[in-house]
Amino acid sequence: MHKALLFLLVCAPLCAQQPDTSAPVTLFPHSDRSPFYASGQANIIFQAHGPFHSPYEGVNSLVSRGEYKTSLVGTLFLGAQLHTHTRYNTEFLLDFESAGGRGISQALGLAGFTNLDVVRNPNLGSKPYIARVQIHQTIGFTEQMVHGDRTPFSLATEQPAKRLDLRLGKMSLPDFFDQNAVGSDSHFQFTNWTVDNNGAWDYAADTRGYTYAFTAEYQSPAWGARYATALMPTVANGIDLDWALRRANGQNAEFELHRGLASQWLPKERKGMIRVLSFVNHADMGVYREAVNAYLSGQDEKPDIDAHHRQSSVKYGFGFNTEQEMTENLRAFARWGWNEGQHESWAYTEVDSTIAVGADLQGSAWSRKEDKAGIAFVSNGIKRDHQNYLKFGGQGFLLGDGRLNYAREDIVEAYYNAHAARGLTMSLGASYIAHPGYNQDRGPVIVPSVRAHVEF
Repeated sequence: MHKALLFLLVCAPLCAQQPDTSAPVTLFPHSDRSPFYASGQANIIFQAHGPFHSPYEGVNSLVSRGEYKTSLVGTLFLGAQLHTHTRYNTEFLLDFESAGGRGISQALGLAGFTNLDVVRNPNLGSKPYIARVQIHQTIGFTEQMVHGDRTPFSLATEQPAKRLDLRLGKMSLPDFFDQNAVGSDSHFQFTNWTVDNNGAWDYAADTRGYTYAFTAEYQSPAWGARYATALMPTVANGIDLDWALRRANGQNAEFELHRGLASQWLPKERKGMIRVLSFVNHADMGVYREAVNAYLSGQDEKPDIDAHHRQSSVKYGFGFNTEQEMTENLRAFARWGWNEGQHESWAYTEVDSTIAVGADLQGSAWSRKEDKAGIAFVSNGIKRDHQNYLKFGGQGFLLGDGRLNYAREDIVEAYYNAHAARGLTMSLGASYIAHPGYNQDRGPVIVPSVRAHVEF
């Protein structure tokens, strides 16, 4: 049995017997006053599935025989406040990361893959790399200050109520866009790609999920807005980025309203948020219909979108994201996403439309206030040209069963987090996946998971 799984199965029951009632978030204490910041985390996820119905499968299929895999991601977060002022703050942020292990079926065969920690190219190995390096500048427009949590992305504990945050460097766009307090963190919440992020948002990133970008974000007590321009990968799901911004770039914009959809019917202390997202990508993408027509006319032996790329092709889409505190312990969220679906999926996953709903519940009701349970449902789909491409045997960077009997990919995921010890959280979870890879000839699949998170 895998060593990581042994650790999880042995440590979890022992640690859970005597939980630390003080419930510190981290293994070691951190200063809120030091100009320097250092923290780290390790996340282990074990997932498996048994055999499932599969009359056929292709190169990019979810493997129908039983399998199990373990992923391990470790991150070291470093930061320094270069200049501090009540209204102006300059920070340098640097993160090192190592992503080891693998996901089930090498992260192939599912649009809504079950483990966000998995690097989609396992051949990259677990050698540490620089995940983020950036300059963060805050410009305040008022002397009124509000509390800010010290995080790896922002070190100031007090911030101007009205401010502009500028960032330049290497980052992951979901660090700042499409955030959701209930469904964005694969280490404490859901692990599915299309629950933690908007699956239809084909955000600029290399295969590890990072890019070089410039972001500008305005925040006020009532609303906020952010914009980013970022580098695109040179090929679909590629590790190399195209530095010619005039030729390839990702444009992203988001507006947020600091109230929820149900805020008018709930007490004022119940926080909520509404976010509207848009993106426009320019890259050397192919068009599904052209690849299918070339196959049907006999020009190509099989649909091959790589043979029909067009420089500076445009892919665009929209997203909606909301969260709402319903009670002191219960929160709910929802996402919707759509993209034009004519151009190939390029950087994130093969989803053209998505809708997700879910909720989490703190453990205070059963005298485990640091524990949490969550459940979510997500339904992903692709457009007709994308369907035909897979139906006739085409392959994307994630999907390709050789044939396709189309149906939406529907997924239910649930988890339970148990605060086991200082800085240690253990989790049990499971996913039920109907029509994996949009194929109703295959599945359903049940994927249980065991997770350990250590916060240093």
